[in-house]
Amino acid sequence: MAVADITTEQEILRQVRRQDGNRRAVRIWLGFVLLALFCLVIVGGATRLTNSGLSITEWKPIHGVIPPLNAAGWEEEFKLYQRIPEFQQLNSDMTVDQFKGIFWWEWAHRLIARGIGIIFALPLLYFWATGRIEKRLRWPLVGILALGGFQGAVGWWMVSSGLTARTDVSQYRLATHLVMACLIFASCMWIMRALTPHSDDAPPTRNAHIWAGVIAAMTLFQIYLGALVAGLDAGFSYNTWPLMDGAIVPSDLLIQHPAWINFFENPKTVQFIHRLGAYALLAVTFLNMIITLNAAPSTTHARRAVVLFVLVMLQALIGIATLLMQVPLDLGLLHQGGALVVFGFALANWRGFYGEYPHVTTISERD
Repeated sequence: MAVADITTEQEILRQVRRQDGNRRAVRIWLGFVLLALFCLVIVGGATRLTNSGLSITEWKPIHGVIPPLNAAGWEEEFKLYQRIPEFQQLNSDMTVDQFKGIFWWEWAHRLIARGIGIIFALPLLYFWATGRIEKRLRWPLVGILALGGFQGAVGWWMVSSGLTARTDVSQYRLATHLVMACLIFASCMWIMRALTPHSDDAPPTRNAHIWAGVIAAMTLFQIYLGALVAGLDAGFSYNTWPLMDGAIVPSDLLIQHPAWINFFENPKTVQFIHRLGAYALLAVTFLNMIITLNAAPSTTHARRAVVLFVLVMLQALIGIATLLMQVPLDLGLLHQGGALVVFGFALANWRGFYGEYPHVTTISERD
């Protein structure tokens, strides 16, 4: 082999090693972002379950970081809350000390959201400036940052729906807010998974990647339905299982007119559809596990299929317990967190069928 060829090969190996180190750093960073997003969703769920989401009635992206620091500040914040229908119709006997209990949940939710913006933007700027982010990832990551900023506006759009004519936020806007959070989570998970070394195991079937995508989409849709359930407080009624209102298929599912509106505004119908979605997801992941185990036992794909089914089964059991116990805070948050875990694993499983991003192969591809 010529000296020039040896030199070229050594340079390529150095680039590959350098790229491996950079990818590891980016994966760790995105892992922290995913953890922060998970915490944000959990605190958001607590904010909903404790009816704290309307306690802060103004959108102050910068100044809002500082909570009330004295009695006068708390009185001022409390007076703003006293202007909205939730206080006037539901909490008119609330004291300032009781108000603090709901204020801190919403303040923490907004603080974590702001913090995620920082832990995403600053490392992105550093990695970009030092050439640690591959060109193909730069603008997608900028897009995620922009989506996060837009999510803040969507959050306020959601809150504002409960400040004038309603005593709670719109279930439509709540579902939009949660789905957008999941899309941001999914984008980070997808990129992190693409930078992770993959198994060389062949796909178990020709359409395995399609079914993996279907499972991920079904999981996201189930989360959307769960947001509608939460927005309508539908989990606090019909707290029996497997029967619902005394029947497998309860009556009056289409009692509202036009009929389609029941799927978004009738608590009974929304809860029933959410149940059906859980059954469907459980059935699909079970079939996926059986097919994968038969086609490719002892492979990474088979192990992932088993784990995915087990996660969905556990999530279903948690959901049943949450329903039967009328949504206690701890189980409600466990159910919401479990949904995000299932979604994240379903995404990682789907991305696993597409392989790792290829490494640099020529000197001309240097960043």
